Amino acid sequence: MRTVLNINRDWVFVKNMTEAPASLPQTGEQVNLPHTWNGEDGQDGGNNYFRGTCCYARNILKSELPDGEKYFLQIHGANSSAEVYMNGKRLAHHDGGYSTWRVEITNTLRNENCLVILVDNSANETVYPQTADFTFYGGLYRDVEIVAVPETHFELEHLGCPGIYVTPVMDGSCAKVAVQTYVMDRKDGDQIRFRILEADGTVAAEYTGSSEKMDFVLENAHLWDGTNDPYLYTAEASILRNGEALDKVSTRFGCRSFEIHPERGFILNGREYPLRGVSRHQDRWGIGNALLKEHHDEDMDLICEVGANTIRLAHYQHDQYFYDLCDERGMVVWAEIPYISRHMPEANTNTHNQMKELITQCYNHPSICVWGLSNEITMDGAKDPDMIRNHRQLNDLVHRMDPNRPTVIACISMCGMDEEYVHIPDVVSYNHYFGWYGGSMEEYGPWFDKFHAKYPDTPIGCSEYGCEALNWHNSNPESGDYSEEYQAMYHESLIRQLFSRKYIWATHVWNMFDFGADARAEGGENGQNHKGLITIDRKYKKDSFYAYTAWLNPEPMIHLCGKRYIDRVEDITKITVYSNQPEVELFANGVSLGRKQAADHFFYFDVPNRGETKLEAVAGNLRDESIIRKVDTMNQDYILREQGAVLNWFDIVEVEGRFSLNDKLGDIFKTFRGKIWFAGLFMTLARKMSQGTPQSDKGDKKKKKKKAKNPEMNSGVMDMISNFTVLRFTGMLGMRNVTFTKEELLNMNAKLNKIRKPK
Repeated sequence: MRTVLNINRDWVFVKNMTEAPASLPQTGEQVNLPHTWNGEDGQDGGNNYFRGTCCYARNILKSELPDGEKYFLQIHGANSSAEVYMNGKRLAHHDGGYSTWRVEITNTLRNENCLVILVDNSANETVYPQTADFTFYGGLYRDVEIVAVPETHFELEHLGCPGIYVTPVMDGSCAKVAVQTYVMDRKDGDQIRFRILEADGTVAAEYTGSSEKMDFVLENAHLWDGTNDPYLYTAEASILRNGEALDKVSTRFGCRSFEIHPERGFILNGREYPLRGVSRHQDRWGIGNALLKEHHDEDMDLICEVGANTIRLAHYQHDQYFYDLCDERGMVVWAEIPYISRHMPEANTNTHNQMKELITQCYNHPSICVWGLSNEITMDGAKDPDMIRNHRQLNDLVHRMDPNRPTVIACISMCGMDEEYVHIPDVVSYNHYFGWYGGSMEEYGPWFDKFHAKYPDTPIGCSEYGCEALNWHNSNPESGDYSEEYQAMYHESLIRQLFSRKYIWATHVWNMFDFGADARAEGGENGQNHKGLITIDRKYKKDSFYAYTAWLNPEPMIHLCGKRYIDRVEDITKITVYSNQPEVELFANGVSLGRKQAADHFFYFDVPNRGETKLEAVAGNLRDESIIRKVDTMNQDYILREQGAVLNWFDIVEVEGRFSLNDKLGDIFKTFRGKIWFAGLFMTLARKMSQGTPQSDKGDKKKKKKKAKNPEMNSGVMDMISNFTVLRFTGMLGMRNVTFTKEELLNMNAKLNKIRKPK
């Protein structure tokens, strides 16, 4: 019978080591897995985190291994490429940092062994991702195990497969369940025993025979019914020889039907089931992507607390443990590969391989309902024939491997809805940031209505939307101030617009948690994307978190907003309360300010601001408290101050009646001389991008530099960036590996100072 031995402990880690040693290195750091070398430098800003090759080495005694006739090394995540050596012999190479893969080590095992895994996250043009708004943490950041099996065993070497595949198809109240296995080195007379188990372990169906596939019918099947009742069966398969089990595999599965309807939205088990949820990245403060099970558990608990019933697991294959949690909690999941931001023709094969691994390894999860082909891949334009061809090939590949789940893409906002690429998958969603990256937050509803009217037979969803918020505060919040108040106001508007349109098949907030994005330099805390409803350390739930809780979680709740915004200058200040109760009363120093009702769960009160005021919001037995304090001048701790920026807004020379780096691109572009200046900026941007993808100076020098394709500056791009100040725009270009020096920015500002603003 197979045995799995965890070998997470007692590794020697050597940074920037490109050659595999034949024996355990004498220098290095003792580490336990999971481990990343970018847990700190991948979150501190500067886009200078180490990207290169590092060595993990460990001694293994054969006497300590479980009994078996064949042995496989099982690696659950090595980002992003890796090579395995045993006793100095190279055994395997793998490209793709987010999937499980295995290497047979049987024939290289000695009594004493040195196992070496070289892991490489350096920049290249053949392995995704390379350009994206998140940190590509390097390391052995998930479990590593040794699997011991008899000579006759269920398949282990094909794409990290589980060895058993279950396809349940509903037919009325019955579930037709096909169970497929693959047996290696099978002998004459060997039989396969299949069993279907109920959640409590009782046998629902059983069959023993010679076939490696069995079809069952479960009468009155207990449905996997989302968050209402995520019921799970278990399928088992055992190889029998003379009545003795040689090897066994098992997997949980769920019986459910679903449809994505262009008018009625998502339909689960025959009823409309609006998908309202969040996206999730897999990292945390200080530890990067090297998560433990308790971290995954906490993330799922928080997602359930907000009331979500769907998760977009971005932008890569996540840990199997988290998919298991999604199955158990009834989350409808969007699973995708890291085909993101920039199409790389030399990496087409890698997109196919990562998709094959994703589907092969995740096929049995009932939570997964759509396979994501790509995300924002048209940042450089939507008409690249190779990009379109590769999407068609991926789409066909998914349908061959899994005809029961639809395909989907996440389109960047400025990608036109008429583009050929948009209509390749079965369903489509858009990443929109109206009101943050240009435009107005009120544009969401009209945009989706326009798409729906033009393409009434295409299901449309919102795969990303959000804005950044840190511990900045403003009683008159506006786009770009990074205040908690603007984020709350933004999501209030988006909830009203998106949740009221039932044809929108799914909405996914970007993001559930702040996450590492080392290229980012905005908001006053570099190295992170702060669009999360919760901070990256999971310590603070922003006010916007509770806006969704009021709408999505049926558990009675009340939340008084603005707890971090105490000092206020205005005589009358606006106080917001979120609650899923029909009526809320607000007290100021024990005096009632009245009761209010709000069908949208957002209650607004005008509160006199004198001295120090204790506020108490009450709804039935529910209570929440906060404090405000009258001050004469704005507390400077509430106003955005950049930290470690190349240039701060308050250090910029401004000339009355002339433009500067602090002006918005849209305003500059309205003038003739502004257009000429912007053309020069665009040429500079194109030149910087054409200089190639940056290589770590400590990375693999053998990898070729490739020139990045110049971006298209179409009307969609212009609309998106028009609301950016020049300083904010240049700062955000770090996500495209483009940086400007302080001298370049000051020179740019001097040129803008010569351009008159229109009167």
